[in-house]
Amino acid sequence: MLQSPFAFYRGAAGVMAADLVRTPATGLKVQTCGDCHLLNFGGFATPERSIIFDINDFDETLPAPWEWDIKRLVASIVLAARSNGLADHQGRDAAISCARKYREHMRQLSEMGPLQVWYAKTTYVDFLNSLPKRMRRGTKKRIEEVAARSGSELEFPKLASSARGQIRIIDHPPLIFHPEDIDSADSAMFDQLFHDYRGSLSDDRRVLIERFRLIDAAVKVVGVGSVGRRCWIALMMSEGNDPLFLQFKEAVTSVLEPYAGKSIYSHQGRRVVMGQHLMQPTSDVFLGWTTARNGRHFYVRQLHDAKIKPLVETFNAEMLDVFAQACGWVLARAHAKASTISATISAYLGSSSDEFDMALGKFALRYADQAERDHAALRLAVQQGKIAADQGSQV
Repeated sequence: MLQSPFAFYRGAAGVMAADLVRTPATGLKVQTCGDCHLLNFGGFATPERSIIFDINDFDETLPAPWEWDIKRLVASIVLAARSNGLADHQGRDAAISCARKYREHMRQLSEMGPLQVWYAKTTYVDFLNSLPKRMRRGTKKRIEEVAARSGSELEFPKLASSARGQIRIIDHPPLIFHPEDIDSADSAMFDQLFHDYRGSLSDDRRVLIERFRLIDAAVKVVGVGSVGRRCWIALMMSEGNDPLFLQFKEAVTSVLEPYAGKSIYSHQGRRVVMGQHLMQPTSDVFLGWTTARNGRHFYVRQLHDAKIKPLVETFNAEMLDVFAQACGWVLARAHAKASTISATISAYLGSSSDEFDMALGKFALRYADQAERDHAALRLAVQQGKIAADQGSQV
């Protein structure tokens, strides 16, 4: 979080939630992402192995005011623009484009039937067609290369090796490692974790997971907003030696809860999984949840299942604007799928006026300024010794 204002912002969803609760809102709630910034969108494989573009992080998901997601998204656009050396008017224009697409798509969705909304999705072809023609070939090649193999097949040569007849996850400290004090008690812990996890799956998914056996497990340090949460990766193999990597990630109370109310799910892993199912058009077949012996909650998913991360740090003004529009489009669909009030939101936004779009552009600039001040305050606190931080890795 010390690296830049944009990195700080990505790890400060709780800070922004405390700010957003003091901003005007309509009182209309939807299932929100809760941490809706630019880097939490991207491509991934559906169970049918096609590639779609959508939201891909739901750690903070919770019913909350719909405005909170779109405000967090547009502010991240301005911060990304600044991080890339773009002018403020370019970041603002991209934020306005995002808000406009959200408004326009919400209008379209409000006129569709429930099943049409439920099945609506943005395919990689839809995304490619939104790009300038000169950018399509390279983007298409990258997507097709990732889609050609499953996530586990792609990750296996990088994450595992065979030694003395045994397949093991390779240590890559400090990001991936086997704890030195692992013993038989840890094996029993994983037996229990898997038993509970299987119980969270539907019968057909349970039959599928039982065709794999656990080979190895290791600790994995996860991204900016989740540093400090427990996370394990597990390598599983089928009888035919097909690999499957699962990620067991700790789920804690959403940062929105103090301001939006408690989840109806007491299990935080289940909260994440159910929110993801509600907001995504289609989700990982292995999504589930489990509880450790110490009472910690986890959710489970495939590790990097053909995920395509946006290279936001390479975006020029044109690409940032295109990507921002795609994010606004997808966010509107996610909000409409998970609620019954898309028509009410659309009526509030209006169909022809750009007042909402322009207001969000102004908000994005102001909140980006606030994030920069907060980041500077954090750096100063670290320099003065008020906050302890690892200056070497700066995470």
